[in-house]
Amino acid sequence: MSDTYVLVHGAWHTGAELEAAAAHLREAGHTVHCPTLAGNREGDDRSRIGLADAIESLVQFIESKDLRDVRLVGHSYGGMVISGASRRVTSRLRRLVYVNAFVPLNGQCLNDLVPPHYVQLFDALAAAGNNAVMLPFPIWREAFINDADIELATSAFARLNPHPYRTFTDKIALEQPLDALQVGKSYLNCQQDTAMPHSLPWHPRLSERLGLYRLVECPGSHEMWFSNPARLAQAIIEAGRD
Repeated sequence: MSDTYVLVHGAWHTGAELEAAAAHLREAGHTVHCPTLAGNREGDDRSRIGLADAIESLVQFIESKDLRDVRLVGHSYGGMVISGASRRVTSRLRRLVYVNAFVPLNGQCLNDLVPPHYVQLFDALAAAGNNAVMLPFPIWREAFINDADIELATSAFARLNPHPYRTFTDKIALEQPLDALQVGKSYLNCQQDTAMPHSLPWHPRLSERLGLYRLVECPGSHEMWFSNPARLAQAIIEAGRD
C-alpha cells in the first residue's frame, strides 16, 4: 500500500538533506515530499524570518499540492513546525511522526526546551551573525552525528546552512495541546542521539506530551539522515503505518 509522507527538516537543513532517506521510502512504494521551510531557502533573509513564517510555508506546501492522508514527519526543530501546522491541516493528516523532535506546549519556544548552555551559545552566535546561527562543528561531530566517521561528519556539515534565530525564540501559539489533537501520533527515538543530553532526554520528556502515541526506537544518532538513511526510513515506516 502506498502512503504519502511529508518529511520536515530540522534546523540548519533543507529538504535536500532528507532525500537519501526519502529514496528508501520511495523504494518501498510510498510517495514522499521533502519541502524546504521558509528561513532555510536560498536567498531567505535569516535576520527576519520567524517560526510563524516557517509554519506558514509548510501549510502552504501541503495545501498547494492538495495532499491528503499525510504522514507528517518532523525532525528536531521540525517538531515545532509540524506542531504549529497540525491544527491548520488536521483534516489532511493521517499521522504525526516526531523524529527526536521538539514537542512544545502553548506559549513555549524552542529555546525553552534546550539546556541553558545551548541558549547562551545561540545568543552569542546570533549577535555575531545578523540574527542567524550556525552550529559549531565540534558540537555537530560529537553530539549530532556521533555514529559517523570523520569524513562523513565533515562532508555532511558542509551541506548545512545558517538558521534564522527567531525560529528558536518565537513562542508557538497552539489552540489546543497536542495530546488533544484527534490524529494518530508517533515518536521515533534514535537511541544514541546526544544532541539533547540524556539527563534532559527527547524521550520520554517530550514524547509524553503527545498523549496517546506509538513509540518506535532504533539505534543511531540525531543525524541518521546522513549516517544510516536506510535504517531511518525503515523506522519511519514503522512509526507511520496504521
